[in-house]
Amino acid sequence: MSLLPIFLKLDSRPGLLVGAGNVALEKIGSLLPTGLRLRVIAPDAKPEIRKLADEGKLEWLQRSYATTDLDGQYVVIAATDDPEVNARIFREAGDRGILCNSVDDPPHCDFYFGAVVRRGDLQVAISTAGESPAVAQRLRREIDEQLPHDLGPWLTNLGQLRRDILATHPPGEARKALLHQIADRQICDSPFQPSRRTPTNSAERGKVHLVGAGPGDPDLLTIKALRLIQSADVLLHDDLVPQSILDLARIDAEIVNVGKRCGTKRITQEEINDLMVEYARADRSVVRLKSGDPLIFGRAAEEMASLTDAGIPFEVVPGITAAFAAAAAIPCSLTDRNAASNVIFSTGHHAQSHNLSPVPEIEDATRVVYMPGRDMRLLALEWLQEGLPPDFPCAIVSHAAQTGQQSTAAQAQEVHAHIRGRLRQWFGADTAERCRILYGGSVKPDNITDLTREADVDGALVGGASLEVRSFGEIVTKGRQAVV
Repeated sequence: MSLLPIFLKLDSRPGLLVGAGNVALEKIGSLLPTGLRLRVIAPDAKPEIRKLADEGKLEWLQRSYATTDLDGQYVVIAATDDPEVNARIFREAGDRGILCNSVDDPPHCDFYFGAVVRRGDLQVAISTAGESPAVAQRLRREIDEQLPHDLGPWLTNLGQLRRDILATHPPGEARKALLHQIADRQICDSPFQPSRRTPTNSAERGKVHLVGAGPGDPDLLTIKALRLIQSADVLLHDDLVPQSILDLARIDAEIVNVGKRCGTKRITQEEINDLMVEYARADRSVVRLKSGDPLIFGRAAEEMASLTDAGIPFEVVPGITAAFAAAAAIPCSLTDRNAASNVIFSTGHHAQSHNLSPVPEIEDATRVVYMPGRDMRLLALEWLQEGLPPDFPCAIVSHAAQTGQQSTAAQAQEVHAHIRGRLRQWFGADTAERCRILYGGSVKPDNITDLTREADVDGALVGGASLEVRSFGEIVTKGRQAVV
């Protein structure tokens, strides 16, 4: 039997998925990007599916399947753990002329989900007619290694150029030849061809990669980080990793949010450690994706210790930390031969036993404070109590290196008002995780660009004296410049 390969337009059409386990979650990852109005029927559901329902991305009815659930549906997927129920759904859908896929049951399928390679609007779909999904996945990986990463943007530009030609050139052989000419590209000779990368850049099964996602701009990912994200079976990501980076993952990858935000902890560090070990022992390639750099205030030491104790191999892939992105946004150099020859990183979020750690006695330093806490009055008060002049120049930077980047200048006596006012205006009450405090000898306030009329910023305050966070909000000044 020969299958007809087609690409369906599902946007705004109704679709039914029966089942809400691991297999169903995988299918949801393929269906939601199409714009399908998805209804899920199941007595219970995985937390990820519950979350999607809470966010309004799908509808979940918490009950068993009934024949009437098929009414008005355009496409149906049976993904329960009961083969008899799946077969029943297939038969009843067929009686109504509705296309149905019974997962992992080829005789009860009107269509199959292909293994897909995506580059923007370009899709290459592979099917073995259900004979061997593993072969389809292997071919997908091999094709993925041959297609350049820049094909998506290139195709978008090509599409616009094609529309311009169609609008300005009369029909005929000349126009046809021109359209073929602009589409003539030596695809596999592109410098962005993945197969030109070293093979060690692919995620290895049974291994955990602690990967830095950078400050949030996909263009600031390292090439190795990109390859690992694109090849991993499982991504365990922080809450601050943006969707634009998660979208780079394989369509069949399992993506799990293990973020812990200020004041909200949906998962403990111990549970994250257990997940990494569990997935690796299941012979899956795991990327633990962390905002910024994994070794800077990312609790990487605990995760590496846990993996070592469990005998799980791991690798650390550095990323651009938010401090560098914030300094670049202002812009200012973190080191200046005339002002600061040291850089000190600190955080307002400490392990309880370390809250009273002494401050390093370094005067000529630019100091960077991550996650300074919610009560910014302590920051301003400590600066002034430690002798910082009221007119001490500072700058606030938000969403550094992201689309909504903003920065504005301030004085020490105004820091509290600026942070409470501007940061809450920029991204609401939850500011603690987005703030970075940089201060030290190399900040030049006159060069700080005020971007507040242009967009929305990442979270850093820059000024002119050395600061160090001692506890959740305490700041001690030691030098002559600061960046927050």
